[in-house]
Amino acid sequence: MMIGESWAQIGSTIAGLMFTLATLQQFFPHQLRLSLQQFVLASLQQFSLVQKLCDKLVNLFSPYIHITFPEYSGYWSNQAFDAIETYVGALSTTKASLLKGSLVQNSKALVLTRDDRKVCDEFNAVQVWWVLEPSPTSSSEDKYFQLIFHRQHRDLITGSYLDHVLEQGKAIQAKNKQRRLYTNNPSENWSSYKKNLWSDIAFESPATFQTIAMDPNKKEEIINDLVSFSKGKEYYMKLGKPWKRGYLLYGPPGTGKSTMIAAMANFLNYDIYDLELTTVKNNTELRKLLTETSSKSIIVIEDIDCSLDVTGERKKGGPKSNEKETEPENEKTSKVTLSGILNFIDGTWSACGTGRIFVFTTNHIDKLDPALIRRGRMDMHIELSYCSFEAFKILAKNYLDVDSHDLFEKIGILLKETEMTPADVAENLMPKREKKDPDACLNSLIQALEDAKEKAKLKAEKEKNIKINKGKNMKFYAKRLLF
Repeated sequence: MMIGESWAQIGSTIAGLMFTLATLQQFFPHQLRLSLQQFVLASLQQFSLVQKLCDKLVNLFSPYIHITFPEYSGYWSNQAFDAIETYVGALSTTKASLLKGSLVQNSKALVLTRDDRKVCDEFNAVQVWWVLEPSPTSSSEDKYFQLIFHRQHRDLITGSYLDHVLEQGKAIQAKNKQRRLYTNNPSENWSSYKKNLWSDIAFESPATFQTIAMDPNKKEEIINDLVSFSKGKEYYMKLGKPWKRGYLLYGPPGTGKSTMIAAMANFLNYDIYDLELTTVKNNTELRKLLTETSSKSIIVIEDIDCSLDVTGERKKGGPKSNEKETEPENEKTSKVTLSGILNFIDGTWSACGTGRIFVFTTNHIDKLDPALIRRGRMDMHIELSYCSFEAFKILAKNYLDVDSHDLFEKIGILLKETEMTPADVAENLMPKREKKDPDACLNSLIQALEDAKEKAKLKAEKEKNIKINKGKNMKFYAKRLLF
């Protein structure tokens, strides 16, 4: 009897609330009607015994559609959530009177956001509402955005409006983004869910193409190539190719390969992912790392020839020696293969993001497998060699603020006769006192170039003598064999 009375009471309450809901839809203004509807629906949900019934009734009678955008999609971060969060934050700044400010990790500007969960937006005279909610299915701090709109505007909202939100959100992110430098964590430090594949810090290198010391014509060629690539999304789509490009930087140590990468990142406003291959256990981990890199970023593998076996001598099949067979397997040894690297930069998985640049550096290009550096993978080969006179003039301007000097002619002659890296030239041009003294710095460089020239001469004579003595010894042993 008590149970029957309880159900009768609940049924009566629901009927009254639904009658109120129908009345609200007819006589109250839209904004007030929505607020009162939400109050009525919240009252309905207080009855735990009829929670499921309430949800069905809401879906049956409510004219509003709800779309949910979770912070994470499966195991990976949802980039749509990030763009929406940025868009809604900017929307709040322009329309709300109650704000809160914060300095977000990946932003170079102070971020102002509305200090509540719900934000109203208008698009083509249609109103929508964004609501930020904690995830009900997770015990962590995961969140989701909910978009609420009238069902009669379904096509407009799910089409043009959402495209507008994502485009504007990404544009605001690009404008306010603080460039980041990422490095991959060892897989044993990865959490079981979503995070910790990469660690990052703010990237604040001042390197630019204006200050980098290299031949001006080669520099202009690189800049033009980067500009063409950054504006070529539609062209790549027309070709049916992933929007990505590869650069191989090669040359002796100290010739500016790392500086070139920094200049490229600053020029394009791209993040850098510095991939340390020796901490990646296998090709599967390599793919996971790739899927967690952002679009419009530079993925760098420095000293690729030292990271794993990517030399021109492919491993051939056949029995191994007994010594290697009895050798215990080192669990920390990377099992990333050349095939895995090729798929990483040019396979199916390389198309999981857009606008990416892959950069490899090496001091010994002749050691690399031709398949790794062919055009289409490493599209542009950039040799960074010893300091030329044109590069020296850029360094002199950077370090000493001089465009010309009486000693320039002598330095130009020595640079043609001597191999010295831009790093060594820059070190000699660095003022040793608080007050710059161009004469002293240039004379220091001349002395260093003359010393290097003399060392090179002595080395060449020594090698020549070794070669002569080796030839004499071979003749001597040849005569003994004959007699």
